[in-house]
Amino acid sequence: MMLKRALIALAVLVSLLLSGGFVFLWWQGQAAGDPAFFEREIAAFEADDARQRPTPGGIVFTGSSSIRLWSTLHDDMAPLRVIQRGFGGAHMEHVVHNAPRIVIRYAPRAVVVFVGGNDIGSGKSAARVVGDFRAFLDLVRGELPEADVWILSMKPSKLRWEMWSEMQKVDIALRELAAADLRIRFVETGRTLLDPNGEPDDVYIFDGLHLNAEGYRRWTSLLRPQLLAEYGRATQAGSR
Repeated sequence: MMLKRALIALAVLVSLLLSGGFVFLWWQGQAAGDPAFFEREIAAFEADDARQRPTPGGIVFTGSSSIRLWSTLHDDMAPLRVIQRGFGGAHMEHVVHNAPRIVIRYAPRAVVVFVGGNDIGSGKSAARVVGDFRAFLDLVRGELPEADVWILSMKPSKLRWEMWSEMQKVDIALRELAAADLRIRFVETGRTLLDPNGEPDDVYIFDGLHLNAEGYRRWTSLLRPQLLAEYGRATQAGSR
């Protein structure tokens, strides 16, 4: 009887985990094609700004939920002054649409962006994603000509492993863009998230998509030294 109950409990748990993944995939599909889908989150950022406007010259981190869920970001990047503006399960089109409100308005010294996985996950082609990245880069270049844009490469997650080849097409194109523009930096993070066999390592939470503490530690070990070397004291202190 005890074994039967344990098996039933396990089955229920697995069902909940799987359904959670399917709900997320459905939700990101709903977001595709609607640039204003995450308006409530953007408005919440503006409400925060009304209470305390970030000082110009910081480093904006923007993009999808991997930025939003980075709970240790400020500590991980200390003493650099960072502004955390990841939202929802954003696609690049959402970042472009909202950039004037969550990037441009802060007059940052640099922008760190991680986005694109949800785009591929919802069926968009690599070419479409790269096109949206170009639109974002053009916007930043036009409004903030002195700002650098740091692009974090795609994430080889367990949930989307079968899409990895398409994601790598995006990375190849973005790496080429960075090679041609001194204001664009491409940070290859994918390899550090793979195990010795070249498959997704144990750096994800239960959903197989979002990073756990070890995953963020690996991101930090790659990115923080580069940002510190580039900006030093120019963007230190007073982060939020």
